[in-house]
Parts: sequence; C-alpha cells; structure tokens
Amino acid sequence: MTHSHDDSRQPPSTDPADLDLQLVPEPLVPAEPPPPAVIEPSWRQILAMQTPPVNDVGPRAPEAPAPDTAPGAGPGFAEPAGAGHVRPHDNTIGTLGDEPMGGLPHDAPIQEFRSSDPTEFRAPVLLPRERPSTASRVGEELLAWLKTLASAAVYATLIVTFGFQVARVEGQSMAPTLADQDRLIVNKLAYRIGTPQVGDIVMLYYPLNPDKSFVKRVIAEEGDQIRIVEGRVYRNDVPINDDYVPTEFRSHDDYGPQVVPQGYYFVMGDHRNNSSDSRHWGFVPKKYIIGKMQLRWWPIPHALVF
Repeated sequence: MTHSHDDSRQPPSTDPADLDLQLVPEPLVPAEPPPPAVIEPSWRQILAMQTPPVNDVGPRAPEAPAPDTAPGAGPGFAEPAGAGHVRPHDNTIGTLGDEPMGGLPHDAPIQEFRSSDPTEFRAPVLLPRERPSTASRVGEELLAWLKTLASAAVYATLIVTFGFQVARVEGQSMAPTLADQDRLIVNKLAYRIGTPQVGDIVMLYYPLNPDKSFVKRVIAEEGDQIRIVEGRVYRNDVPINDDYVPTEFRSHDDYGPQVVPQGYYFVMGDHRNNSSDSRHWGFVPKKYIIGKMQLRWWPIPHALVF
C-alpha cells in the first residue's frame, strides 16, 4: 500500500524576501509635562492685594503673612491655568511695552496705603431730594405768573406813557386819508424831542373836553396867519397844497384872517365839509397834542406809514 505524504506543509522560510512585513504600533510613552506656566498678575489683582477690605465693624485685623510658597507647591507641582500665585510682598508689576504699568520703574516698590478710618473708602451717600408739596408748587407758579404780569404792566405803562400808543379812528372827519375803524400807531416820543410840523397828522385832546381825543391835520403853526376863502385855505396869504382833499370833500365857507398865538396850532380834518376842527372851537395848545400818527396797521391791505 502506497502512502502519500502532504507536501503542502513546508517549513518556514528564513529568506527575508519571503517574509511578510507587518506594521507593529509603537508603545505609547507619556510625554514630559510642560513646565508650569508663570502667569503675571494683573494690576487689578495687585491693587486688590494692596488695598484692605472695608467693613462696617472697624479696621481689619492684621493677617499672618502668607508663606512664600503656596500650599502643595513642590518640585513637581504646577498650578492650573489662570490661577497664578502672587507673593504678598512681590514688588514687581506687569509691563506694557517698555514702560511699567502705572509709570513706576521695575525696581520701585509699591507703597501700601492703609488707613485706620474705614469711612475714607466709602462712597458718599446720596440722599433723595425731598419733593415739594402740591400747594408749594402751585404757590410758586402763581408767584411767577404775578411777577410776569407785573413786569408786563410796567413795560406797557412805560411804552404807552412815553413811547407809542394804539388808537382807533371813529368817524369820517379824516376821509379819505383815514377811514372809520382804522387802527393806528401814535408816536408819542416824536413831540417830546421835537415839535409838530405843518402837514402832520396828529392825535390831540379835544380843547373843549380833554377827556375826548381827535385825529386832525396841522394846517398852521404859531405865528402863521390863516385865512379861508370859499373853502380855499391860505397860510400867510399863500394857498396851501391840499391835493389830498377830493373836490366833493371841500367846503365853501370863509374864515379869518387869524394869527395863530404862540404855543398854539390850527388844525383841520381832510373831510372839510364833515369835520369839527379849529374853524369851530379855535386853536389847539401844544400841550394837548398827544403824538404823531406814525402807522396805519389795520386793515392790513391798506397799511401805511405816514
């Protein structure tokens, strides 16, 4: 009987070319720990260490000096990041560029400031302002209004007495120059520093009743001779220029001749046949002339400066 042998099993070859190369991972070796990070304290931490806390009881009792080495520190000890240790008597501070923070040189010690009076470190207490009562505020408002009204009254009195006055025309005696209900501004200062002139439109007191006031035109002044013939007015024998009087408003009466006395004026209305004036009640003393008609401000479309 023939026995066959399985020749497929061959002894392992020692030829390097026949060996299968396999990658074997290298064992993990722990790396050396990084050197402990030295974190430089900020200026806020330095100030916090140098400034004693303030409490309401009194000055803080002195603390025992801390050791130069933090607890647990040793050759192989490293503090966690962000928790750098600062010695209490460390006189160095961080730098910004080439200059030490705060302008102190590197070798200049920081002077500690401690005060036994804890109130020196307290912020001032602001007390709430007491609000005035309603009655007090109303009284103040009324007083302010009274002051304003009094000042306005004083100013108005001064203006009306020495400056200007508002007047209203009643009647047609000055038509067509002025109409009924026209509003006027009378310049009272003009005749305090000057005198009325011929042709001025003036506001005056009625000589027969000074409680009333009229608006008329000055025709002649003191020393002039006045004469009227058939409604035509002559001053010093010269006819006056009265083109402002329409033909239908002229009168046909006669007057004079008369010489105007010293300190008096002869006045007439522009509506000659519908005016009560010096032809009827005589001359007007200068002291009765209130002021010069300066402006007609109403109605606005017919506003006019005289």
